[in-house]
Amino acid sequence: MSEYFDSESDGLSQSVSVSELNHQLKAVVEGTFPLLWVAGEVTDVAKPRSGHIYFTLKDDHSQIRAVMWRTVASRLPFELENGQSILCYGGLEIYTVRGSYQIVVRKAQPQGVGSLQLAFDQLKGQLHAEGLFAVERKQPLPTHPRRIGVITSPSGAAVHDFLVAADDRMLGAEIFVIPAQVQGNGAAETIVRGLRAATMIRPKLDVVVITRGGGSLEDLWCFNEEPVVRAIANCPLPTVSAIGHEVDVTLSDMAADVRALTPTDAATKVFPDRSGIVGRVNDLSRRLHRVMQYQIERRQSALDAVASHWALTKPLEMVHLRSRLLDELDARGKQAIDRRLQQSKSAVATLAASLAALSPLDTLARGYSVTRDADGQAVLKSADLTVGQRVHTQLAHGNFTATVDKISS
Repeated sequence: MSEYFDSESDGLSQSVSVSELNHQLKAVVEGTFPLLWVAGEVTDVAKPRSGHIYFTLKDDHSQIRAVMWRTVASRLPFELENGQSILCYGGLEIYTVRGSYQIVVRKAQPQGVGSLQLAFDQLKGQLHAEGLFAVERKQPLPTHPRRIGVITSPSGAAVHDFLVAADDRMLGAEIFVIPAQVQGNGAAETIVRGLRAATMIRPKLDVVVITRGGGSLEDLWCFNEEPVVRAIANCPLPTVSAIGHEVDVTLSDMAADVRALTPTDAATKVFPDRSGIVGRVNDLSRRLHRVMQYQIERRQSALDAVASHWALTKPLEMVHLRSRLLDELDARGKQAIDRRLQQSKSAVATLAASLAALSPLDTLARGYSVTRDADGQAVLKSADLTVGQRVHTQLAHGNFTATVDKISS
């Protein structure tokens, strides 16, 4: 090295460009390492429209980028997914543009499930058996939430995406950002504390959103830890989980009441569409105006009809009409009374004639009399009398008392 840089001018004359250095390394690495098999766990799978597959191979201590060109990916007999343990056959390559190296995979075969994926599946089975993911446990989201808590990193892109989407939809709602670590050691504890803090806020929150952006299985692992999943499942408030991207599914997503694909999607699920609400309010306002206008016109017509009634326009005429009607009724009443009296008189005369025909007085008027003994009994035959008996005789006009001197049969 000292011989190479004896002077500043010598150093400048012997220097190489970055591109030349990367090309020299490319020649050394690619010429030194033959094609080889590499075992590792797949993470960060990306499948652009070009058909190539980009991913990372990792073990417990290191990782290496890998690429599978479209011609190889199209012949792959299985779907390459995060968490898989696979064997890759290929050669090392230096990507000179970035000065990074990667393995170009020519063939791949599954080796088994990675340790994280295995832990994921085991905990998923345990919690599912306990019923933590049951639909019956899930709470519906309120139609118009007013107070929302968001548990996430305050400096992350997730909170920005959520707030931007919420601003376009919410009407007068309050959003409380509850800071939490969403990656790395200790993240699970901060998320659990955030959930506990959300339940203590007063007035009570309507919804709690747990969110962060996308990442590898390792990056999102805190949302698969048992304390976090149980805290979400047992949260008394409705919960929304928006972890990672659409392809990322965590145990927190399964335990939450609602799963959102992204932070933006979480905002659309929590808040109703503002334009829809405004349109509905405007529609109801128009309908209310039409109904009120109809009722006013109806009542006005009724008032006009009452106002034009002759009872109000000619009140004395109604009095006179009633007076005439009263006079007519009085006359009809008198006529009815007279007719009733005549009928009664006729009936009495008929009854009097019938009684007179039957009356013993009428018989006495023709010269007959009625003789009664001391007990008032009529004497019908002389045999009922005794000499010296006193009797009373009723004549047509007056009566007298006599003593029986002689009896003949």
